[in-house]
Amino acid sequence: MSAPAPSPLAIVDAEPLPRQEEVLSDAALAFVAELHRRFTPRRDELLARRAERRAEIARTSTLDFLPETAAIRADDSWKVAPAPAALDDRRVEITGPTDRKMTINALNSGARVWLADFEDASAPTWENVVLGQLNLIDAYTRSIDFTDPRSGKSYALRPAAELATVVTRPRGWHLDERHLVDADGRPVPGALVDFGLYFFHNAQRLIDLGKGPYFYLPKTESHLEARLWNEIFVFAQDALGIPQGTVRATVLIETITAAYEMEEILYELRDHASGLNAGRWDYLFSIVKNFRDGGEKFVLPDRNAVTMTAPFMRAYTELLVRTCHKRGAHAVGGMAAFIPSRKDPEVNKVAFEKVRADKDREAGDGFDGSWVAHPDLVPIAMESFDKVLGDRPNQKDRLREDVHVEAADLIAVDSLDAKPTYPGLVNAVQVGIRYIEAWLRGLGAVAIFNLMEDAATAEISRSQIWQWINAGVEFENGEKATPELARKVAAEELENIRAEIGDDAFAAGHWKQAHDLLLQVSLDEDYADFLTLPAYQQLKG
Repeated sequence: MSAPAPSPLAIVDAEPLPRQEEVLSDAALAFVAELHRRFTPRRDELLARRAERRAEIARTSTLDFLPETAAIRADDSWKVAPAPAALDDRRVEITGPTDRKMTINALNSGARVWLADFEDASAPTWENVVLGQLNLIDAYTRSIDFTDPRSGKSYALRPAAELATVVTRPRGWHLDERHLVDADGRPVPGALVDFGLYFFHNAQRLIDLGKGPYFYLPKTESHLEARLWNEIFVFAQDALGIPQGTVRATVLIETITAAYEMEEILYELRDHASGLNAGRWDYLFSIVKNFRDGGEKFVLPDRNAVTMTAPFMRAYTELLVRTCHKRGAHAVGGMAAFIPSRKDPEVNKVAFEKVRADKDREAGDGFDGSWVAHPDLVPIAMESFDKVLGDRPNQKDRLREDVHVEAADLIAVDSLDAKPTYPGLVNAVQVGIRYIEAWLRGLGAVAIFNLMEDAATAEISRSQIWQWINAGVEFENGEKATPELARKVAAEELENIRAEIGDDAFAAGHWKQAHDLLLQVSLDEDYADFLTLPAYQQLKG
């Protein structure tokens, strides 16, 4: 007997949006419904497995490479599929949400790739979810333009040959889309909504443009989660008559468990794999989350003291490059988040030198490309990689066989000399409140203290507050990390913001709500798996 037709999905609690029928067509929703019917049960099983694995880490305070997949790691014969021409040169990638202005600016930026983000740089309001898809459709049909209502400045696309290749990042497996439910009232996973709508509308269109449906996969915690994505890709390509192997996926290695399964993740996706990426803040957040019961040796210092040259971070990035190149995949480096100041050239000079040093190190280590958050940083990163690559599209031939990383190296957090500081606590509170307030207004990418911050920033900020309090950290000024101290610092920050922006702007924002939510996820005894889960309950739209 054939499988029943998928139940139609219902749009609930959502105001109609202009042109939404172009994105939420009956055929597109039927495709998403079928993805949901086939793959959400397995998604649910894998989320339960995450909890089981986290309980095991709590019991043992260690991780190791998987014995059951040793044969995959030992087999030197397999490689990922060759990169398509549009993804062979990834020396600079710019990241950002899919609002209309960003879509044009990112495509025009001069970067080789744009990470079009429905995840950490996008607050998942219904408007952002649906109109973000519409903006990408309009970009591919060259029917996109934008005029800034404040400045009157107009934005339009450059010629096709000058545009960045788009790699779209759907939401992580843990997030649901509450506005799209099945006949039983169950929400569809956000990942399937973002992937399904994008693939349905654009896969063939992108092939016709000489490119393809390319994806970044976030928050992956195991090779079994990569296997699920591969099954989705196989089904989606068959369902729409797209040749198998057209999809390409780059996996963010931004969880500590995934760092122990890099080869297995590439193996599961090998016909669709493009590379791996090293994502810093979510990676540190994952270490805190998983080893929060592990005692003093897992206590991280201030986040800005954990640079990519820290021994355990170096082990992670060098293993990533070696793993990718061994298997013919791209290794993509981390984020340069600095936002240039229009008023302070001295700030820019110092920051640009730091960015240049960071990108020089990545290019020198064998990475094939790296991320920036602002178009002004594209030339700086490009210069670093041009010096190493020259006319070559990548350096995948550099195998880094000199790299030898042991399991313990990846979690040697206590190899750092730095300690948590009171200014570090203040900064975590400041950034946490300011980011969450913007997120509650529907903004996922936010400039704070000259840095472009996204949800990963808020996650590491609240995780550090939680960890320091639960570890009983004593700061250099003699004060001890306590809930009372965190509340005092948060109250002071709230008053500082009020003084900074004025009573009217303060009243118009979500400042008290953001303050309360930060303290909730920082002080609750039960550590929330993701800040965005309770935050989504409070997000309007």
